[in-house]
Amino acid sequence: MDVSINWLAVLLGALSTFLIGGLWYSLLFAKPWQRAAGVTDEQLTTGAARIFIGSFLLALVMAASLAAFIGDGGFGFGVFAGIATGATFAAAFCGMTYLFERRSLTLFYINGSYAVVSFTVMGAIIGALQ
Repeated sequence: MDVSINWLAVLLGALSTFLIGGLWYSLLFAKPWQRAAGVTDEQLTTGAARIFIGSFLLALVMAASLAAFIGDGGFGFGVFAGIATGATFAAAFCGMTYLFERRSLTLFYINGSYAVVSFTVMGAIIGALQ
């Protein structure tokens, strides 16, 4: 099996999760997310470098994996693969974990929908550029 990955597409896809996450967890859902996750304003001010570096590295892993899956499928398949991955892998896994952790539906909706939107955009970028 020959897998060709466009690393610029992977980088842009990973960066897109940061742009979406910045909007998602600040402008759109900051306070509901903080309440549902039990995160205080004080906690948000510590460890930012570790969180952002670690998150970016994980975003690169996700984007590279998605790129290998999309292959040369193009934009349409990239969008489909992103929606499918976000909804059936990422959000579903979060949901399963949240059930055992007794977390709220609010947190699941916020984080799950972030996964679906992020993977969809990531898939679109990768599909368009590969």
